[in-house]
Amino acid sequence: MTAPMSDPLAEVRQDAADMVSSVRSLLGIDSAMAELDPAGLGDALGKFALAMAGQPSVLSRSAMKYGMRSAQAVLTAALRTMGSQEEGPVSGREDRRFSDPAWTSNPWFFLLRQQHALLEDFVQSLLAGAELDEVTRRKADFALGQLVDAAAPTNWLVTNPAALKRAFDTGGLSLVRGASNALRDLVTNKGMPRQVPPGRFRPGHELAATPGSVVFRNRLIELIQYEPQTKTVHEVPLLFSPPWINKYYIMDLAPGKSLVEWAVQHGHTCFMISYRNPDAALAELSMSDYLQEGLLAALHVVEEITGSKQTNVAGLCLGGTMAAALLAWLTARGEDRVASLTLMNTLLDFTLPGPLGVFTDEATITRLTRVMQRKGYLPADNMATTFNLLRGRDLVWNYVVNDWLLGEEPAPFDMLSWNADSTRMPATMHTEYLRCLYLENQLAKDELELAGERLDLSKISKDSYFISAERDHIALWKAVYAGARLMGGTVRFTLSNSGHIAGVVNPPNPKSKHWVSSAEMLPEDPETWRQQASEVGKSWWLDWTPWIEARAGKQQKPPAMGSTRYPPLVAAPGTYVLEK
Repeated sequence: MTAPMSDPLAEVRQDAADMVSSVRSLLGIDSAMAELDPAGLGDALGKFALAMAGQPSVLSRSAMKYGMRSAQAVLTAALRTMGSQEEGPVSGREDRRFSDPAWTSNPWFFLLRQQHALLEDFVQSLLAGAELDEVTRRKADFALGQLVDAAAPTNWLVTNPAALKRAFDTGGLSLVRGASNALRDLVTNKGMPRQVPPGRFRPGHELAATPGSVVFRNRLIELIQYEPQTKTVHEVPLLFSPPWINKYYIMDLAPGKSLVEWAVQHGHTCFMISYRNPDAALAELSMSDYLQEGLLAALHVVEEITGSKQTNVAGLCLGGTMAAALLAWLTARGEDRVASLTLMNTLLDFTLPGPLGVFTDEATITRLTRVMQRKGYLPADNMATTFNLLRGRDLVWNYVVNDWLLGEEPAPFDMLSWNADSTRMPATMHTEYLRCLYLENQLAKDELELAGERLDLSKISKDSYFISAERDHIALWKAVYAGARLMGGTVRFTLSNSGHIAGVVNPPNPKSKHWVSSAEMLPEDPETWRQQASEVGKSWWLDWTPWIEARAGKQQKPPAMGSTRYPPLVAAPGTYVLEK
């Protein structure tokens, strides 16, 4: 029997890795990198490089193919200088970064675009052949993708035809403006290009403008009650549960784009939780605290003001996860206080975390915990940078080109103004939900315990409405679907044609559509559900409206704003949402 061949380089690679680890520890590099690179992307790239060094056949094969295709691109570009319209080795890829006609008509820019696409293919070929564990592969893929995107010729003045033309047309003025913008962003925005002009959209004015009053405040939340806009309202009130990782007003973005405004105008007595922007004083708040001082406290106030024994609850993203946890908690205690649950782009099963999986492994959570222990919270710009990098082409490099190369100011955009209004994360809470939900998936496994109760989603008997978005990069629609199957009670699952945010800011418009199935049971395979579902050329708001009305009770006179125990304190949007 032939003994398996040993890897002659395995010992060398291990010795090298051990030496690097010792040097990093001696110099305190790991401690410093925990703050500079909490996701460990640098480590992943280092492991990728070591893997390539130990797999010369993969490297040489990919390099040879890359070289041959690169030479083909050069030849094609040369032929194009003589009037040929021959396609290069990479064709048929739609990429709006290269929408300028020069990328096709000019042989030099045509070659640059080809070479960048070939580089992208080369990197992916190396990554596919590298022997890496799954976590390292995911991180290396993300990091290499960021580097390849940064290297795109569109991002550099001398290789961007639109920027060169603008500089010529303005006599160089665009270059002066661009340099000024870049310097401003370096000084005031930590080197990130500005996405929106400041001061154009303000909460309580252009944003978060639905009339209402804060009727309750504790150290964690303010509760807003919205003024009725109809002569009668449904007897069952509606409580909105936003995520705590963003300001609440994505659910009340602007007049005509506000889900809560829509609900108020359709006869619902609406309440909204507005979370405080936590600082070091709230570092020890846990998930149980967020349940008890957040949703449970709000639910008690809603019941006291309206006199209703039940409330409909609508949650978004992690606010939806907490809303489902609330209902499971009440179910475990035998308390029948929630009439129905609406969950928007909400994960209950975290098996498929999507791109966020890069930031939710054990090593990253440990590094983040180390960073947060020093301050008591995760700084707001850390969260903002993370979410921006998940869509780096749109939210980073697009503005590098617009602001720095073209010398333009970013266009005012209410949704991006909200996106830039970042929040901090309390240390204990942030670590706990990353570990319990993303890493250990305790909620889906019926293992999560909050405030003394073990949560079991399958024991929930109330009806649920799930809305997901096919282009959601935060909560993948198939992952949302998997969570919907965990719920007891009747579930209506709806799929929108939009993304994570536009899936909520989805007022009726000609571009909106959704898919919904009339089947009472959700099949195991989400693609099977998709094939059975019917396409409806309308916003999901129009599907949800009769669903929630059917669970909101009879019409009655609107309740007073606040009560003797909980009088109005300040006008909406309140004070917590304005905290920086």
